[in-house]
Amino acid sequence: MKLLEPIIAWHDEITTIRRDLHAHPELAYQEVRTADKVAELLESWGISLHRGLGITGVVGIIEGKSDNGKRVGLRADMDALPMQELNDFPHASRHEGKMHACGHDGHTAMLLAASKYLAETRDFEGIVYVIFQPAEEGFGGAKKMIEDGLFNLFPMDAVFGMHNWPGLPAGEFSVRSGAIMASSNTFSIKIEGKGAHGGMPNLGADPIMAAAQLAMSLQTVVSRNVNPLEPAVLSITQIHAGSADNVIPTEASLRGTVRTFSLETLDLIETRMRDIAQQSCAAMGCSVVFEFDRRYPPTINHADEADICADVVRNFAGASALHQDISPSMGAEDFSYMLQEVPGCYVWIGNGEGDHRTAGHGLGPCTLHNGSYDFNDKLLPVGATYWVSLAQHYLNIN
Repeated sequence: MKLLEPIIAWHDEITTIRRDLHAHPELAYQEVRTADKVAELLESWGISLHRGLGITGVVGIIEGKSDNGKRVGLRADMDALPMQELNDFPHASRHEGKMHACGHDGHTAMLLAASKYLAETRDFEGIVYVIFQPAEEGFGGAKKMIEDGLFNLFPMDAVFGMHNWPGLPAGEFSVRSGAIMASSNTFSIKIEGKGAHGGMPNLGADPIMAAAQLAMSLQTVVSRNVNPLEPAVLSITQIHAGSADNVIPTEASLRGTVRTFSLETLDLIETRMRDIAQQSCAAMGCSVVFEFDRRYPPTINHADEADICADVVRNFAGASALHQDISPSMGAEDFSYMLQEVPGCYVWIGNGEGDHRTAGHGLGPCTLHNGSYDFNDKLLPVGATYWVSLAQHYLNIN
């Protein structure tokens, strides 16, 4: 693996930055300290910046040695999760109920290291925009930055993202064209019946029976309506009804999630769910209020940009570090909004199996959204070298 020597020399410095961010996690749109830290470092390296997109977002503008008219964006997310950290090593979270359990501290640190190198060398043509995005964890910070004018203020020919991936060998990369992450959607179904005495069910319209029947019927949407070759998930994760043993309640509710890799499949599932809910509940003498919230669209990589990312990995890390035969994940990512606006690619960098954690880590697995997780600092020079190599390659190719 051909890592950039200056970035290797900065490893301790960038590790300190990463661990400082880990110790001070901030939730969506509250990344004030994090954004201040990012801005302070960028400015100290002579990088001009723009603040305020997506409330706490930071965009650094790094100009090359000459301007060939090309522009590329590199994006890292900054927010943490509202969960308790189980680790007690020195850089564990100092904020109760907040934790960097998804590695956004590492993502920010890797892009900062790349920013420093690009600013010091300027060994590229065109402009690199380094995008430090808030609120990826369920609050659509990417969409908010776009709505606030990200691509209008900073037109880009392409935009790229990267996420650490536990289980993939540390420092190796997964790159694929097409869908890599699913859409994330939630649904809420409120069933209104007619309450009655539990011993006199004939006098009511039982919303619990309607909910039970509906829960089973909805499982036929994926198995009987969706093309069997098209991945999709429909999970009912909550059912609520009743408050007493001898009372048939007036209302029942169901909630859950739907995941797909295509908007066409998502359209089909939403339509069938609505029809089944309305007709099934009507057959039980109940009415229904059906709500379907489309949160994040699927993350779909563009073929040409995926090829560029694969070439970059081969060139600096070797063919053995590149995995292209990967399956996409049913997790979701709001970088999908950026890929709907601008061509680009989102890749995974391996975080290993968790053996990098020092004494004091929790007893749970080192997986995303787990209280025992920690980012693997060995990745910092690898990810930073990838970012630099990608920016240089993209901007300097004809």
